[in-house]
Amino acid sequence: MKKDIIIPKVEQVYMAAMQEWNDDFMQKTWYAYLVNNSNNTLEGAIIVSDAYGILDGEERKTSKLRHGFVEIPPDTAVKIELIEDSVLALNNRFMVTFFINNVLYDKTYVFKAHFIDEANVTEVPVIYKDGILVK
Repeated sequence: MKKDIIIPKVEQVYMAAMQEWNDDFMQKTWYAYLVNNSNNTLEGAIIVSDAYGILDGEERKTSKLRHGFVEIPPDTAVKIELIEDSVLALNNRFMVTFFINNVLYDKTYVFKAHFIDEANVTEVPVIYKDGILVK
């Protein structure tokens, strides 16, 4: 039975963290983006995010945030959420589910603790700006 279940591999869909100026905080802050670098439209995309890990010797866990998008066209990126400075010391997880041509795709992306940092930036495809990319 399990051998009959085909789980397609997610390709050319990434999570990125990019730093942008925030007028509310009067400083640069990190934002999470879903990057569709494929030739397909992502339909019915759902992103569930949370953070977890050890902070000051205690296990910490944030609440889950849920985001939904009807369509994400090819070669585009959508802003998901602000990543607070206080959770950069935790593992930031993004569970992404979407359809391509009525086939369900699912992948979990994790920014490891302390990885979201200016020292780790690279050019993000589609956006062509510096950011942290998780494939």
